[in-house]
Amino acid sequence: MTGYTKDDTLSEWLTAYGDLINRTCCLILGDRALAEDAAQETFIRAWKSMAQYKGDASPKTWLTRIAINVCRNIRRTAWFRRNDRSISPEDLPLSAPDEDRTLLLTVQQLPEKHRQVVILRYYQGMSLDEAAKVLGISRSAAHHRLQKALQALRIDLDEGRDEHD
Repeated sequence: MTGYTKDDTLSEWLTAYGDLINRTCCLILGDRALAEDAAQETFIRAWKSMAQYKGDASPKTWLTRIAINVCRNIRRTAWFRRNDRSISPEDLPLSAPDEDRTLLLTVQQLPEKHRQVVILRYYQGMSLDEAAKVLGISRSAAHHRLQKALQALRIDLDEGRDEHD
C-alpha cells in the first residue's frame, strides 16, 4: 500500500472485490437489500481499519472476514430473526441455470456454519486454509464443516431428484 492513500486502496478493493463481497453477503443473509447494506458496512469497516491491515492475508480474505462478521451481527438482531429471510431464485445475485439455482437454494437451507464454508470454498474459490482463516477456525474444523455440508447437500439434492422422478 506504499504510495497509496486509504481512499485509493479502498477504491481498488471496491472495484476488485465489491461484487464478490455483495454476493457473499447475499448468500449468507438471503436478502439482497440487507446484503447491499452489509457489503457497504464491510467497506466502511475496512476503510476505518485499514491501518491495522498488515498484508498477512490477501485483501480478498481480509474483506471476506469483515463481511462474515458484519453478516453475523445482522443475523443476531431480533429484527432479522423475526422476519422471513427465505430467498426466491429471482433474488439470487447470480444469473445461473435452474440446476445451479436449485443448488444455491439448497445451500441456503444449510446451517449457517456449514453454509459459510461452502460459500467461501465453492462460490469464492478460496482454499480450505483461506476459508478457515476467514472464519477464524482451524483447517481441520473447516474441513469437517465442509464434509458435513456436502453430505447434507447430497442427501437433500438426492431427495429432490427422487420427488421429481
